[in-house]
Amino acid sequence: MAAFSSLVRLRSISLLPSLKSRVQGIILHTIYKVKGKRLVSTSKRTSKVGLVGTGMVGASFAYALMQHSLANELILIDADHARAEGEAMDLNHGLPFVRPMRIIAGDYDDIADAEIIVITAGANQRPGETRLDLLQKNAAVFRDIVPKIDAVNKDAIIVVATNPVDILTYISAEIVGFDSGRVIGSGTILDTARFRYMLGEHYGVDPRSIHAYIVGEHGDSELALWSLANIAGVRLTDFVGVYGQGYDEAALKGIFERTRTAAYEIIQRKKATYYAIGLGLLSIVEAVLRDQHTVMTVSSPMTGQYGVSDIAISLPTIVGRGGIEEMLNLTISNDEIAAFQHSAQTLKERLQQIG
Repeated sequence: MAAFSSLVRLRSISLLPSLKSRVQGIILHTIYKVKGKRLVSTSKRTSKVGLVGTGMVGASFAYALMQHSLANELILIDADHARAEGEAMDLNHGLPFVRPMRIIAGDYDDIADAEIIVITAGANQRPGETRLDLLQKNAAVFRDIVPKIDAVNKDAIIVVATNPVDILTYISAEIVGFDSGRVIGSGTILDTARFRYMLGEHYGVDPRSIHAYIVGEHGDSELALWSLANIAGVRLTDFVGVYGQGYDEAALKGIFERTRTAAYEIIQRKKATYYAIGLGLLSIVEAVLRDQHTVMTVSSPMTGQYGVSDIAISLPTIVGRGGIEEMLNLTISNDEIAAFQHSAQTLKERLQQIG
C-alpha cells in the first residue's frame, strides 16, 4: 500500500510540468489582430457585456445571453435603476440552472472595460405608430446615452436595437466616429429571419436552409432581394417544395407583405415584440465575441454602396470581433437597386428633419 502511494505521488509530480504547460497554453493562446486603430482579440474566451435599457427587448436579450454562456459578466443599466436591479435579481436567481456568470445593475463606469454594449433604451412603438414616428423621442435619448458610453469606453462594439434603428445607428456612429466600424444596428436581421421562416413554412423546409435577404430600412420601405433568394443553392423559381409547391409569384409577394407588416400584427395583439429580436441581438453579440465573421443584414453607415451614402441602412454584412468587417458587394437587379435607393432616401429625409 505504501509503495502504491509512492507511485501515485511520483506520477502526480511527473505530470505537473506538463499540466502547467497545458494550462499556460490555454490561458496565453490568444491571437490579436489590428482592426482600424483597435487591437482586438480573436480568442473564444468569455467576455463582459453591457446592456443599456432593461425593457422587454433588453430583458429578452439578457435572458438569452445568460442561457447561451457567451459572457461571464453582464452589466444592466437603466434610467430606472430599480428596474435594472429587479431584472438583475430575477436573472441571478436562475443562475443555478445555467453556467455561472456575474449579473449586476450598474452605471456607465461599470462598462468601461466591456467588449460589447447593447442599447435597447428608448420609447416603445405603440399600436398604429410607425418606427419613424419614434424618431424625435429616441434621437434625444441616444444623444444623451451614446456620449456617456463613449466617454468611458472608446473600444467597445456598440449594438443599436432601438427604433428607428437605422437613424439611431447613424446618430451613434456620428458621435463615436464613422471610420471605426464600432456601431452595428440590428437593422433587418429580424425581417430576414421572419422572411426565411415564412418561406420555410411555404416550401416545407428548414428556414436555416433558405438564403434570402430583406435589406434597406427596418420598416415600411424595406425590400426583398428576390434576385438572390435560394433554397440550398436552388433559386426559388426552380425549387419544388416537399408538398409539391412550385414557383408562385402571388404567394411569394404575400409572404413579403406579411414579413413587412409582421411587427404591426404582433403589436396589435400583444403590444410589443421582444423575444425574436432578443435572439437576434444574441446572434450579433455571438458573432462579435466569437469572431465568427457571420453574414448578417445589419445596419451600418453607407459609403457609396449602390449609390447610397450619409445614412445607415441594412445590407448583407460580415460581422466579427472588429464589428462591421465588410459589406458585401452583391449583384442585384436594377429594380432592387432603385428600391434600395428609395429606402435610403426615405430615411435621409427623416434624418434631415431633426438636423
